[in-house]
Amino acid sequence: MTHPQLDRTLDVARMAVDRTRSGRHGGSIGLVLFLAVMLSGAGLGIILVGRANAEPYLLALLALLAMAGVFLLLAVAAGLLRLGDTQAVSPILKSIVDRAPDGLLVTDAGGRVVYANAAYLDLTDAGGDDARPIERVFVADPGVSEAVYRLLRAAREGRRLQEEVRVGGRKGEAGRWLRLRVRPLGGGRHPTGLTVWSIADVTRELERQENAFQDLQNAIDYLDHAPAGFFSVDAQGEIGYLNATLAEWLDYDLAQVGSGELKLDQLVAGQGAALLTTLSGAAGEVKTEVFDIDLKTRGGRTLPVRLFHKVAFGADGAPGASRTLVLNRARDHGSDPQRLAEVRFMRFFHNSPMAIATVDRPGKIIRSNVLAARLFGPLLKTEGPDASSILSVVTERDRPALEAAIRKAADKQGEIAPVDAALASGGEHYARFYVAAVEEGDQEAAIVYGIETTEQRTLQNQLTQSQKMDLVGKLAGGIAHDFNNVLGAIMMATDFLVNAHKPTDPAFQDIMQIRQNANRAAGLVRHLLAFSRKQTLRPQVLNLAESLSDLSMLLRRLIGENVSLSVVHGRDLWPIKVDIAQFEQVIVNLAVNARDAMPDGGKLTLRTADISAEESTRFTYQGMPIGEYVLIEVEDTGTGVAPEIRDKIFDPFFTTKEVNKGTGLGLSTVYGIVKQTGGFIYVDSEVGKGTTFRIFLPRYIPGADDVAAPHLTEAPAAGIAMAAAEEVRRAAASDLTGQGSILLVEDEEGLRALNARGLKSRGYNVIEAGNGVEAIATLAREGGRVDLVVSDVVMPEMDGPTLLKQLRERNPDIRFIFVSGYAEDAFEKSLPDPSKYSFLAKPFTLKQLVSAVKDAMGR
Repeated sequence: MTHPQLDRTLDVARMAVDRTRSGRHGGSIGLVLFLAVMLSGAGLGIILVGRANAEPYLLALLALLAMAGVFLLLAVAAGLLRLGDTQAVSPILKSIVDRAPDGLLVTDAGGRVVYANAAYLDLTDAGGDDARPIERVFVADPGVSEAVYRLLRAAREGRRLQEEVRVGGRKGEAGRWLRLRVRPLGGGRHPTGLTVWSIADVTRELERQENAFQDLQNAIDYLDHAPAGFFSVDAQGEIGYLNATLAEWLDYDLAQVGSGELKLDQLVAGQGAALLTTLSGAAGEVKTEVFDIDLKTRGGRTLPVRLFHKVAFGADGAPGASRTLVLNRARDHGSDPQRLAEVRFMRFFHNSPMAIATVDRPGKIIRSNVLAARLFGPLLKTEGPDASSILSVVTERDRPALEAAIRKAADKQGEIAPVDAALASGGEHYARFYVAAVEEGDQEAAIVYGIETTEQRTLQNQLTQSQKMDLVGKLAGGIAHDFNNVLGAIMMATDFLVNAHKPTDPAFQDIMQIRQNANRAAGLVRHLLAFSRKQTLRPQVLNLAESLSDLSMLLRRLIGENVSLSVVHGRDLWPIKVDIAQFEQVIVNLAVNARDAMPDGGKLTLRTADISAEESTRFTYQGMPIGEYVLIEVEDTGTGVAPEIRDKIFDPFFTTKEVNKGTGLGLSTVYGIVKQTGGFIYVDSEVGKGTTFRIFLPRYIPGADDVAAPHLTEAPAAGIAMAAAEEVRRAAASDLTGQGSILLVEDEEGLRALNARGLKSRGYNVIEAGNGVEAIATLAREGGRVDLVVSDVVMPEMDGPTLLKQLRERNPDIRFIFVSGYAEDAFEKSLPDPSKYSFLAKPFTLKQLVSAVKDAMGR
């Protein structure tokens, strides 16, 4: 009997019990006697009044009785009054309760039996109408007493409770299972104080359940030890079930299954898991796919199998857990040559390092190998006209080319050119597709082979970019050398003109304009040399925190009041070895670019930190090896850099600024200086949110011969390196005149004449030569009596380093100054002892030349 039926039966029982307990109909005897007395009194009064005078009173009494009758009829019609007994019970319902299959017992608050139906008397073996309460029925059974105690306590507390107990059987029976229930009768606003007990024989029900459980156990045992393997895997790749046969094949412990320890990729060799986890279907569909792949044992051996992979998809299209049958194909190896060949082919097919898929004429994938499922599976559309089409895995731009290749293969054409296409993954991912015709096939029209070329393209782009940068660098270095000679002559001639004219001379302003533009051109050449990594560096061991703190005063003036500057230093920064002037130029250039990217104001943040070898692995920048670095971050909150130009910002002469507001050499100079220092620079940017430049400089381990950088007491002027500024101040404050004999070797005749003139104007005796061979001959004529040799590096017939070697063989103590438009490190490696010569980079002013000469003569 179901619970609603039982509750209805109990309600009927409650009404029957109420009727039994009352033993009488509803109503009031006092009210009846009162009405009888009133009517008798009225009749007696009318008699006493007399017949003559009684007529009005009689009419009034009849009117009252008529009105009462009408009101009574209206109350009955409206349902306010009911005729008959309100507690009457339907004979049908009473019959149901009396003959219910479950035993029913009603007891009062004192535990006395109020009502018991026939089924209760039969189940408790009561004789006649001798109905006993539950506790007395099972008082002699110790196995039931505990359950009865819990039921009695629930009855006292007004709670419902159910217990199942096993009792001794009747004659010829082994035993019975009884289900005992208790519940209060009534409750809420109508408590009755009664308790209803029910008792049912559930022996057969439990036997059926036990038999079903035993059948299930037998089925599971059969499934576990069947001659085929079974497993179940969810969409996340977690194995939920694995039978004993498959576990034995793969040498796994069944205790690992279901605990989250065993994953699909642990069972499937190679990348075969992608075939099973990328399966897609329509909502409500049930799919069964057949796969011939290799599983792998716990020891790493492979096992060729055939999988019947069945997956049901929910209403939302999400795949449920699979039901997968596994057939061991290793047993077929020695039995049937055809099966052996099939197994070998499928192993080759799925273990191929190339994605392979067969498609029909519209491009829908019919069959694919493991790599194709991994590469194309996440990109395939599951709905619409392009569902499961290989065309949907490439971008719209490249789709027509792939579609045309498949159409050619479907028409049995050969010599189909490969198709390079971008994958529709939303990122920079590429693949090359080779399409071939299928000789025979009902649905298959072409075979598509795919190779992912993302890494190859990235490396190719990097190589192309590197070659382009190197080519531009070589070109810039060559141009810079020749251009420096021209600029040197212009700057030297300008110095002579400045010395020959007074500030009041009308031509003086024109001369200063020429000088200013010559200096500007010299600055551009220095930028080109920095980009080509051909400039001369003077590296020093640097305390980064102190240098940035001193430089912050200059940066605050450069970025203006609308931009706030924040400098955050890491603790105990490692030392680095850099050219301090060039390093400051890097920071200044990045700060100026950040300022220009924040026209409405913002925040510029400089951060420093030590990066250990382990921490360097967190950065995914290409080209930077694992190692120990000092990191400098320059972060702004500006407009950001668009992705399409992010790879071009370090190119020379590339700029996004307006005309005459940028040369396009700022970031290329930064790139060249950082690279020449041995570091790396990368940029991360998001349009509208800002840009972060990260500079990684290698940690320097201090040695005994290191020279520490001088502590900066004041910031240098914008655009002038501190070392150069200090050199100019020293030259201006000292006497630059001198005496002695100087051999000047320069292949540029005009520049040589100007340099000789300048040195002679300061009191020196100058001997001129056009190259190294001429210099040796001239020196021989002079008897080798010179105090200093000032020589160009690159000259015809004999260059400067060769000249130095030959002169040192004759006079080891001869003093030497090299001048060149190339960087010093372009030739210093070919000299035995760089400390025994000086270097002056072209172009230089007259003051710089005579200052370098006087310093060398002084040494």
